[in-house]
Amino acid sequence: MTQRYATIITDDDGREIVSAIGEFEGAPPQVRLGRVEPVASGVLIGMVRDPAGGFGFPQAGIGGHAMGLILARLKAQASVAKRAGAAKPAAVAKPKRAKRAKKRTRSRKPTGSMPKASKAASDTAAKTMDQADG
Repeated sequence: MTQRYATIITDDDGREIVSAIGEFEGAPPQVRLGRVEPVASGVLIGMVRDPAGGFGFPQAGIGGHAMGLILARLKAQASVAKRAGAAKPAAVAKPKRAKRAKKRTRSRKPTGSMPKASKAASDTAAKTMDQADG
């Protein structure tokens, strides 16, 4: 009769993970890394032992390892800020924006205005035209 065995290893967070699965007849295989134990047919590589003693895939979200990396990065940023002292906030402050100069516009003459001399000349030209027409 064949028995299904899985190699169980422990990751950095202390979780027990299935790293290999094989079917063997008789005695369990020799252990090279981790430990070997018999498992059911539904257990797959990459599954994690749950608190009840069964196996399942880890839940999506931030794991303990990722949280440790995030906390380490935050601590490093805090220590850099302490070393920089008060010089850091002054360098971060945004400079004030300069006010924009107003656009200068030229004043325009009203469209209907005419110099008086030319207006008088046009009036006399119109009178002479009337006299010529009859």
